[in-house]
Amino acid sequence: MSTKVPQNTTDQEIDIFDIAKSINSFFDKTNVFIFRVIHFFVRNWILVFILIALGFGLGFYLDLNKKVYNNQIIVTPNFGSVDYLYSKIDLIEAKIISGDTVFLKNVVGLSHPKNIKKIEIKPISDAFKFVEDKEQNFDLIKLMAEDGDINKVLVDNVTSKNYTFHTISFISNEIVNEKELVGQLLKYLNNSEYFNSIQKTGYKNLEQLIAQNDTIIAQIDKVLNGFTNTLKNTSKNDKLVYYNENTQLNDIIKTKQYLATEQGKNRLKLISSDRTIKEISSTLNTKNTQSLNGKLKFILPVLFVFIFVFVYLFKGFYRKESKRNLLN
Repeated sequence: MSTKVPQNTTDQEIDIFDIAKSINSFFDKTNVFIFRVIHFFVRNWILVFILIALGFGLGFYLDLNKKVYNNQIIVTPNFGSVDYLYSKIDLIEAKIISGDTVFLKNVVGLSHPKNIKKIEIKPISDAFKFVEDKEQNFDLIKLMAEDGDINKVLVDNVTSKNYTFHTISFISNEIVNEKELVGQLLKYLNNSEYFNSIQKTGYKNLEQLIAQNDTIIAQIDKVLNGFTNTLKNTSKNDKLVYYNENTQLNDIIKTKQYLATEQGKNRLKLISSDRTIKEISSTLNTKNTQSLNGKLKFILPVLFVFIFVFVYLFKGFYRKESKRNLLN
């Protein structure tokens, strides 16, 4: 047993020595590689400088002439037109992909259809607005969430399409004019005989409902005023008795409060109900800096130097292998 211990110690010393030797060899190779890289760029600095300058100049020119803009229109579809809106946007996107400029110009009304590269529509998630004063929507979300994640339910196609606001996003390679493009696009989206008829009828119904509620509120005010005048003509004891006996007074006041709240909502709803697809706001001509847009002046110099290094290494490898093959 005493004879094996020195042998194991010697083996461990050899292993440590080999590891240290390997580490030193790795650092030596790394230093040689770094030196060769520095030497290569020092020896070819003029050509590298020319490639960097050429790449920057070409990239700057392309960035200057290749402009991409993001555009967004926030809309609200009224009278159950959300599926109609989505189908129309999908149709426009299909025509853009197929290059059908005739349809985009003559049907949609875009004066410069080639400037539009992509269009899509997405809902603006607003779960609180979705369930506000709508118990059936809250129950629907709870039912759907029983078998899945609540976050997935909120972005689910069935749920998200019923949100109030939606964003129409499109990319253009030129600055767009709000009147020419946004105006024509909304005109096309609102060009539906069916929904135009529903919009006119719905708008009139809403106006009548507001007028009717105003009449009811005025009648309630007369009742309350009459009650107030009656109280003024009675004694203090009679007033207490009247308060206790008039059990319907509280219901009348609650009805007025409810109608006043509804009138506020209806008047706000009336503002956005003058069109089937109502524009809320638009943000146009925001420079797109995603992907390679606006970055070519930095990417091309690196790309040119990389290609030069690759060609240099390939030529060296080819010469080395050619000599080896000739010797064999």
